[in-house]
Amino acid sequence: MKNKLNLLAIPVLALVLLTGCKKALDLQPYTSVAVDVAFSNADKCLTSLYGVYDAAQSGDYLGGAGRGYPFGAANIEQGDARGEDVINIAAFYQITYQATYNATAANCEGHWNSLYSLINKANVCIDGFRGAGSRGAVPAATALQFEAECRFLRAMAHHELMVHWARPYRDGNGTQVGVPYRDFAVNVPATVDLVRNLPRAVGDSVYRRVLRDLDFAETNMAATTTGTARTVRATKAAAIALKMRVKMHMGDFAGAIVEGNKLIPAVLTPLTPTSVVSPIGSWALTASPDGPFTNNSSTESIFSVRNDALDNTGVNGALPAMLGAANLGGRGLLAVSPIIWNNAGWRCDDVRRTLLYVSGTNANGGQSIFTNKYRDYVGRSDFAPQIRYAEVLLMQAECEARVAGTVSLRAIDLLNTVRNRSIPTPATNQYVAANFATPVDLVKAILLERRIEFLLEGKRWADISRLSQEADYTTGGIPAKAVNGAQGLAMYGCGTPYTAGQAGIGYGDYRFIWPIPANEIIQNPIITQNPLY
Repeated sequence: MKNKLNLLAIPVLALVLLTGCKKALDLQPYTSVAVDVAFSNADKCLTSLYGVYDAAQSGDYLGGAGRGYPFGAANIEQGDARGEDVINIAAFYQITYQATYNATAANCEGHWNSLYSLINKANVCIDGFRGAGSRGAVPAATALQFEAECRFLRAMAHHELMVHWARPYRDGNGTQVGVPYRDFAVNVPATVDLVRNLPRAVGDSVYRRVLRDLDFAETNMAATTTGTARTVRATKAAAIALKMRVKMHMGDFAGAIVEGNKLIPAVLTPLTPTSVVSPIGSWALTASPDGPFTNNSSTESIFSVRNDALDNTGVNGALPAMLGAANLGGRGLLAVSPIIWNNAGWRCDDVRRTLLYVSGTNANGGQSIFTNKYRDYVGRSDFAPQIRYAEVLLMQAECEARVAGTVSLRAIDLLNTVRNRSIPTPATNQYVAANFATPVDLVKAILLERRIEFLLEGKRWADISRLSQEADYTTGGIPAKAVNGAQGLAMYGCGTPYTAGQAGIGYGDYRFIWPIPANEIIQNPIITQNPLY
């Protein structure tokens, strides 16, 4: 609990509307705001809700300026830097990339603190909205809607904590130690004492409570909204998609299919991806794979965290700054790795190679390949994508392939729905059943498509974690990587074998999970540290 009050702050002065102007009205200490004022009418309740979304975008980073922790940029950058499909160029992400973090590592501490700060702000507002609804300050349905959005964000934050600080659910079927689950507001002395003596819950307990939050969110959130809010405020589809993720981490593939069926029509048209439209919210793929990145609020962007020119995660955090080529206006810090670029399963004529990636100058003055998914190098207004419809389709494809018992034609159709928009003449180049001898082969193709489609969207580490117990799909542990700082265009070549130079780290190694931050251990005497830190 950084500086003791970092996780305890009442969020109602984070008066940041979705239009920006971060903390423009934040003129008083947090503790000076009366709850009965903050939740006294519909406008103030809405402003408080926006404060929770603001906490998701950029929390306090070690007492200084925000760097996009937890979900405004940092979960994307850290999630990829922990995997093998990027290269760390300079010192900025070296600790993450080489797994040399310790209990005082800034990235671990910043991410943990900002996640629990988000959770606490959500909890304060949940109590506030319930009170406002019971008093008639807002209509009952509005109070439930606002609570549902907070519970969605609370669930997403706890899941993120589990991915980084706990062994995966399938190692012991949820019996391994997880993280503290905080479903109460820390805003009075009694709850301060409570949180200082809150143990880590076992994984199954955390995930069950996450699912309860998401069930509530699905029931009470809107099916859709209009304009930018359609993407930056969570809707039913976001809650359902996040349930799919959580159930896949739990190995409940049949349960994930039940969720996915709510968002995917029974009849697919794989050769025309835009015609596959969600029955809830009318989400659909964009015609081109760069559509979600040329339009922050595309038909595909189910949930993103907003950044704009007035309120973004800064030169030390923003996605275009950290992931963009230096000659284009970025800093050139995380480049694409030849491990994925050269993978023989990624077609050389796949248009994503040219639409979403570019060669350019890196932070050390050499040449690398960078993403240009995030393109506003000046205003840094690129939203941080968290859930796209493409992910819904590929999650469903993987689950259907796993449970079918044979090579699933529907799973192939789902896979093709995403892949076909990026390859030439899909009628002749799409996957067919004959391409897969076994269901395992089909799952491998789907997992590769995930790596390609979501490269530099932060999803790699979560997949490494959830797949770590399956020899068919992983070698276990942290994969071998390109040597830290490797550069030069000569190492890139479509289909050219590439040998990773930085050895992997086995699953049993303590570095597979992050250390609980030292300041949390000091503040909470009963919380247990992860082994060997």
